[in-house]
Amino acid sequence: QVQLVESGGGLAQTGGSLRLSCAASGRTFSRYVMGWFRQAPGKEREFVAAISWSGGMTFYADSVKGRFTMSRDNAKNTVYLQMNSLKPADTAVYYCAARSGTNIRNSRYETYDYWGQGTQVTVSS
Repeated sequence: QVQLVESGGGLAQTGGSLRLSCAASGRTFSRYVMGWFRQAPGKEREFVAAISWSGGMTFYADSVKGRFTMSRDNAKNTVYLQMNSLKPADTAVYYCAARSGTNIRNSRYETYDYWGQGTQVTVSS
């Protein structure tokens, strides 16, 4: 089992950057695929990015590819989402999630077992 806490959200201007962090607890953290999702008001959760156990493979939604970078530091039990070239469409609550398995390309939120509380990202135009 793993517990997740996000941080790093806030306000940014169009073209700006933010870095989100997700701190995890639990002795099996490094064995989980980690993902980032986001949800805007009135809309369903959408997949943003995922990373493998070792951090050697990443997978991104087309909407953020080339702008966002996901990484993990298993020694610190933390995953990150570096967000560059932000757009107003990126405004949402961002959630960190974890699941067992190895397929990082399964982007359905229903497949993730554990979730953080979310952190708000707002991008002004």
